[in-house]
Amino acid sequence: MPELPEVETVRDGLARHVLGRTVTDVEVRRDSSVRRHDGGPRDFAGRLTGRTLTAAVRRGKFLWLLLDGEDSGEALLAHLGMSGQLLVRSGGEQADVAGSHAHLRTRLRLDGPDGPRVLDFVDQRTFGHLMVADLVPTPDGAPAGRGSALAALPAPAVHIARDLLDPHLDRAALVGALRRRRTEVKRALLDQTLVSGIGNIYADEALWRAQVHGRRAADALRPVQVGRLLDAAAEVMTEALRAGGTSFDALYVDVNGSSGYFDRSLAVYGQAGRACPRCGATVLRDSFMNRSSFTCPRCQPRPRASARPRLPGGPSPRT
Repeated sequence: MPELPEVETVRDGLARHVLGRTVTDVEVRRDSSVRRHDGGPRDFAGRLTGRTLTAAVRRGKFLWLLLDGEDSGEALLAHLGMSGQLLVRSGGEQADVAGSHAHLRTRLRLDGPDGPRVLDFVDQRTFGHLMVADLVPTPDGAPAGRGSALAALPAPAVHIARDLLDPHLDRAALVGALRRRRTEVKRALLDQTLVSGIGNIYADEALWRAQVHGRRAADALRPVQVGRLLDAAAEVMTEALRAGGTSFDALYVDVNGSSGYFDRSLAVYGQAGRACPRCGATVLRDSFMNRSSFTCPRCQPRPRASARPRLPGGPSPRT
C-alpha cells in the first residue's frame, strides 16, 4: 500500500501539473471507483465539471484537490488504497484511445492555458476510491496538511492524525499517546488515528533503525525509546521521499508513471534470508496482521512472553 512518501510524491506531481486547470468532463468507467461518493457516478461528475483545481493537499496517506479555492468548502478526495495511481497526461497522448490503460477507473479531462490534459485514476486492485467531499475545520485549528494553509480537511479524513513530517505535529503529545497504548508498538505505529502516513514498509525500517522489535509493548517503552523510534520513522520516510518512494512493481508510480527507487535502500523489509546490513545476522520474516514483518534477530531481540502487551485493566509494564 502506498505510504506517506509515495502519496507525497503524487501530491507534489499534481501540484506541478494540474493546479489552475478546470475540469471539462468526467468519465467514470467503473462505478466502484466512486462508491463512497454520496449520489453515485452521475452526481460525482456533475459536482466536478466546471470546477477549478486550486491546491493539492496531503494528510498522512489521504490526498485531496481543493475545488474553486478555499471558500468553496469542497474538495476532490482520493485514497489510493492498495494500488491506486493518479496519472497526468497531455490531451493528445492517447487520451482518447478506448482502454488506454487496462485498469482505468475514472478520467477527468482538464483545460488550461497550455492546452488540455487528462487526469486518470488507475487502480488494479480496486481498493482505492474518489469522492467529492465537504470540508470541515481541523480539530486543532492548524492547517490540515502539506500543500495548503487552509485549516480545513475533507470530512472523511477528519479522524486521520498528523504525520511525522507535519510541522504542526505535537511531538510530545504523540510520545505520551503512544506510550499509553496497550498494544504492540508496531500496531501503534500503523494506527492512523495516532500518527498517520506510516505503513508496513516504513514501520519495519524505523523499528530496525531504532533497534526495537515490533512486538514490544508500546506502554513498556521509555520516552527516549519512543522518541528515537519516531525520529527513525521520520528519517526513513524523508530519505524515501527524496528517492521518489518505494517501488516493488509498476503499481507504485508518480503522476508521470515513474517508479521510486528507495526499495534499493531497504535494510530489512523484504530482505528475509539476507544479512542485516548492521550486524550481519540473517533477517527474519514473521506473520503480522495477515502481512509480514521483517526484523534482525540480533539488533531487534524478540521480547519475552512476559513483556508482551497486557489486556486493558491489567498493570502497565514499565522498563
